[in-house]
Amino acid sequence: MEPRLSFVTLGVSDLGRATRFYADGLRLQQLKSLPTVSFFDLGGVRLALYPRHLLEAETGLAPDDARPSGFALGYNVGSEPEVDRLLSKAERAGGRITKRASRTDWGGYAGYCADPDGFLWEVVWNPKLSSLARTSDQQL
Repeated sequence: MEPRLSFVTLGVSDLGRATRFYADGLRLQQLKSLPTVSFFDLGGVRLALYPRHLLEAETGLAPDDARPSGFALGYNVGSEPEVDRLLSKAERAGGRITKRASRTDWGGYAGYCADPDGFLWEVVWNPKLSSLARTSDQQL
């Protein structure tokens, strides 16, 4: 079996609000979706937003057991200014900046925001991984 990550599914409290955050705030490309789920392209991996109560029922977990902790999703961009612009857009779309962007000890530039449901995103420019950048200055 070849290891791979195909989907990241986030259980959200308000599907419409979460969809707007990811489409307008993080500027992710939304794919054809169903009324109960929103899909986004992450460049080979799909992000699925699914109502939390339906995810809890599907997984068999109690509400307290289905809450995320101890991880952050990463969003690489092509420059330091893009980090600041994307974090600002995310904040205007209902996200909360948890750490303003700053230079990192490994030579990059990064900051963190939480989406409306508290899922953490690191927005990062890594000069050694510029090929992972999802956006360009013109798109932001």
